[in-house]
Amino acid sequence: MPRTKGSKNKPKITNDFVSKIAEKQESIVSLTAEITSITANIDTLKADLKEKKAALKTSQKELTKLEAKKAAADQKAAEVAKRNEAEAVLKKLLAEGVSADDIIEKLK
Repeated sequence: MPRTKGSKNKPKITNDFVSKIAEKQESIVSLTAEITSITANIDTLKADLKEKKAALKTSQKELTKLEAKKAAADQKAAEVAKRNEAEAVLKKLLAEGVSADDIIEKLK
């Protein structure tokens, strides 16, 4: 009969279940600790995000209010400038001797 390949003196595998169980339990404990730390970190980041969003919202509201006030002030300044220009033109025309009726006709 031909010889089989390989060694016949194979070491018998002994299953050391106790050490494998202990090893797995240690990995479970370490993973659980990592998960709790990551969860705590996520919770703090969520709280920070909430605060930042609230601050952004208030800043945006303040910005819109300021822009509205600026637009109103610009409009008022433009009206004042037009009024001053109209008064200057009126004074010029009156100084040149144009009658009030002629000025009213030119404004229409």
